Amino acid sequence: MIAETGHFAMILAFCVALLQSTLPLYGARRNHQGFVLMAVPAAKLQFILLLWAFAVLTVKFVQSDFSLWLVTANSHADKPFIYRLTGVWGNHEGSMLLWILMLAAYGAGIAQFSKSMPDTLKARVLAVQGMIGVAFLAFSLFTSNPFARLVSPPFEGNGLNPILQDPALAVHPPLLYAGYVGFSLAFSFSVAALMSGKVSPDWAKWVRPWTLLAWLSLTLGIAIGSFWAYYELGWGGFWFWDPVENASFMPWLAGTALLHSALVTARRNTLHSWTMLLAILTFGLCIAGTFLVRSGVLTSVHAFATDPTRGVFILMILGVLAGGALLLFAMRSAGLSSADKNVPFQPVSREGALILNNVFLASATATVFLGTIYPLVIDAFGLGKISVGAPYYNAGFVPLITPLLMLMPFGPLSGWGQSEVLPVFKKLAMAFLLAVLSALTVFIVSAGHQGGAALGVGLSLWLMLGALADLAKKIRFNSVPLARLPKNISKLPLQQWGSVLAHGGLGVMILGIVGTTAWRSEVVQAVMPGAVMEISGYEVTFDGESAVSGENFTAEQGEFSVRRGGVDVTVLKPEKRFYTVERQSTTEAAILKNLAGHLYIVIADETITDGTASRVVRIWYHPLVAFIWIGGLIMALGGVAALTRREVKSFSNDSV
Repeated sequence: MIAETGHFAMILAFCVALLQSTLPLYGARRNHQGFVLMAVPAAKLQFILLLWAFAVLTVKFVQSDFSLWLVTANSHADKPFIYRLTGVWGNHEGSMLLWILMLAAYGAGIAQFSKSMPDTLKARVLAVQGMIGVAFLAFSLFTSNPFARLVSPPFEGNGLNPILQDPALAVHPPLLYAGYVGFSLAFSFSVAALMSGKVSPDWAKWVRPWTLLAWLSLTLGIAIGSFWAYYELGWGGFWFWDPVENASFMPWLAGTALLHSALVTARRNTLHSWTMLLAILTFGLCIAGTFLVRSGVLTSVHAFATDPTRGVFILMILGVLAGGALLLFAMRSAGLSSADKNVPFQPVSREGALILNNVFLASATATVFLGTIYPLVIDAFGLGKISVGAPYYNAGFVPLITPLLMLMPFGPLSGWGQSEVLPVFKKLAMAFLLAVLSALTVFIVSAGHQGGAALGVGLSLWLMLGALADLAKKIRFNSVPLARLPKNISKLPLQQWGSVLAHGGLGVMILGIVGTTAWRSEVVQAVMPGAVMEISGYEVTFDGESAVSGENFTAEQGEFSVRRGGVDVTVLKPEKRFYTVERQSTTEAAILKNLAGHLYIVIADETITDGTASRVVRIWYHPLVAFIWIGGLIMALGGVAALTRREVKSFSNDSV
């Protein structure tokens, strides 16, 4: 398979994207049906061409073809197969090609699975997708060509960053990209609506499943990335408020607001402008995240590139796409034609709760954005270097999220149009009582020193019990005999589990965050064989260390016997690895996992004390930490359930 065919396929895809972004728009404006219908085959052809390009690059990585600069820089013939495969996107150029491929895949998805959508709407949506494709294909071809050849190929490559040599590389980046790129469709639908000046509830019903798919992918990507950082980096944490972590978190927050706003638009034919604005801003944040990762403006284990010229190119893309869409929004949003003026707004209603949800989510997103961007702006103007960490986010983000969590259970139990506060609260009375009692218990037991933890435990239980109250309403728990409840549960449509699982999963996640943040314990000690360390009821004995080797590394492996209550539990073997090709070291933690908590051990460098060599050992105990990722998985399952909703199958004649 000749590498140049992949490069040529990218060039052809760029040309197809140019046609896709122009001719269908002209056809929709001039009512030229032939040009309108070109959008569908163009979108499919672009996807096929990019799939070929990606396949060619994958083959070259698997074959260790060091005539390609990218393969030489990021692979090695002795690497395990899985890392030769995943190494395709373990770098800037290859990951960018995967990003563009997914963009084309979403466009092809619209072309293939939206057969009942009006041709003019489809043409406009696919044309905007084509514009995005033109921008990023130009970026890849002109600044980040993955098929660049070497005049004198070496016999071996430089290998892959050891931190990336983990099975999580196979799923974490693709899921993140699927999330980022998925929001491009919401963006395209919004721009298409602004072009036509028409919007309807059907429009929102078309937007929502694609937005939900993007949100689901991003949720899983963030959760897996958090777990990867937890066990791989050896620092014992799950979230650092790293700017690149924030780059994925901001679109998730905005995308969550977009999902709820689109639901209001679909059910009550209102909030059209707000939904479209959120769609534009969410995808704008995705592009901003791409800039942070690939511009070299910051140093991070997540950063792909350090070339400032690439950053300028991405900023231009952000300015043209997001700036142009915002300008169009400012010009056309007030004239959107199909909002139902006869629908009165009732603050005490499900839509009222969802609007309040949007206010808090948008404010939280702005807070994270400010904390992420401000140090970069200060540095750009030569005013010094500052770091924004956990204290800022604890003071700014947490107070905004807390009232959101308090109000969240009320939404699913409220009715559309109008609702009474007292009947809704009666359904949540037991949940409220138990949540308050749990918070008071934690506060009293901690002698008033764990007020934040008490609030967190109360909120987590409030969300979980609120989700159960939502489920109780849906299965008519209080109005049917107990014998009928299993039948009601089994017959409950899968889509009805969406909010139950999403909200309940968030409660589970908060419990894990509170547990490991408030009650974590740590021991740091220089030890010799035979030393015993105690932590959270565990006795950990350092039995010694030995030299081991893997497929592409050597390692110093420590051995630790773990006992609890005088009973042998397990033997943990953390490692300090050295990758011979890359000439880099990594720390591999050994973790005893159970629901109650994780015992986490890492070994550091040797130290000399009084002429005697000893090994520095760090041990953490993380109570309830597993619930962070269990909660994330439950939330993702909620997204899967919601995706089963039967969306609109046809449009009225006055639709977009």
